[in-house]
Amino acid sequence: MKIIKPSLRAAAAAAALLKKGSVVICPTDTVYGFLADATNERAVDAIYKIKKRPRKKPLSLFVRNIAMAEEMAIINKQQRKMLKKFWPGEYTFILKRKPGIVLYGLDERTVAIRIPRYPFLSNLLKKIDRPLVQTSSNVSGQPPLQNIKDIIKIFSKETSIKAIIDGGDMKKGVPSKIINITSKLQKKIR
Repeated sequence: MKIIKPSLRAAAAAAALLKKGSVVICPTDTVYGFLADATNERAVDAIYKIKKRPRKKPLSLFVRNIAMAEEMAIINKQQRKMLKKFWPGEYTFILKRKPGIVLYGLDERTVAIRIPRYPFLSNLLKKIDRPLVQTSSNVSGQPPLQNIKDIIKIFSKETSIKAIIDGGDMKKGVPSKIINITSKLQKKIR
């Protein structure tokens, strides 16, 4: 496993690992997260195993921009306006999933999507040019880990994880806000 400081070179290295089906731990706008290629079933399964997360609980996606989000979700004018207001940033929005899209770890009818503001992740998404499943890097039911030394200690022996991007300790430690906008009535989930 590689422990890498965030940089353009590290983004390229992480993208290459993700394309090969590896899991990467990376800081986000909110907490450290597990990342995997959403088009790779084996990689997504690895996140569920590492996290000990029930398969019935869907994961969220990181995407590069609204155009990429529109490839996976049905987005109307009103929703688009809202997304432009809050993205990039700490908000994850649940939208209706487009039929026929083959991505793993997601709900059958909806998809939770976020465009991160964190510069390293923005660069990584440009390099990989595909959606990434993401979830906080912790064991399911435990609080999100904020200390990089704890993350390295707990997850360094996981063979599916090929890199940890060391962005230092997280100050907030609060996961993203999740808002369901699949209907006219918006519903805050978290």
